[in-house]
Amino acid sequence: MAVLSFRRGAVGVGAAAVLAATGTWVMWPGEVDARLWAEVRPVIEARIAAEAAGSGYGETLPALDARWFCHAEALELEEREGQVRAGVNTLCVEYGVQEDSLVECSAGQYPQVVRLERDAAAEGGYRVVSREEPPDGAGYARWTEALFGVLVRPSLGSPMSSAEVETQARAHFGLAADASVGEC
Repeated sequence: MAVLSFRRGAVGVGAAAVLAATGTWVMWPGEVDARLWAEVRPVIEARIAAEAAGSGYGETLPALDARWFCHAEALELEEREGQVRAGVNTLCVEYGVQEDSLVECSAGQYPQVVRLERDAAAEGGYRVVSREEPPDGAGYARWTEALFGVLVRPSLGSPMSSAEVETQARAHFGLAADASVGEC
């Protein structure tokens, strides 16, 4: 009888180990396809910036000519049958210009899940069909747990550099590459 219990226990432990390993594999972040990311990233960033328009303090001050600049980093990227699911971390900053300097008026960083479809008629060859972002407050943790793998979640809180959006803003406003950045 003891031998039978031992065998059942060993089978149970083995099954649990296989399930744990399988679950870890499923939740492990995969390599991001650089070619696909290069195709969808501009579409994602343009959509996020367009949807941010009208929501910043700087836009209430016409003299600043403020607008939003967004940068996305791929955390998870998957393509199936012409549909793309991109789990991204995004940084959007509202910049205006005052004299020969950028002024930062508003900013936000948050994860998103963007779904796209191939569309030859759309700029960039893709169109965004849905975009989800986490709710504020208590629902944030549930949302990220439901939509991002366990190994990706810790990177959601890592601060993103604003260097790329500053470069975009300087170019947009025709400022020198080393133009200073101040507050609105």
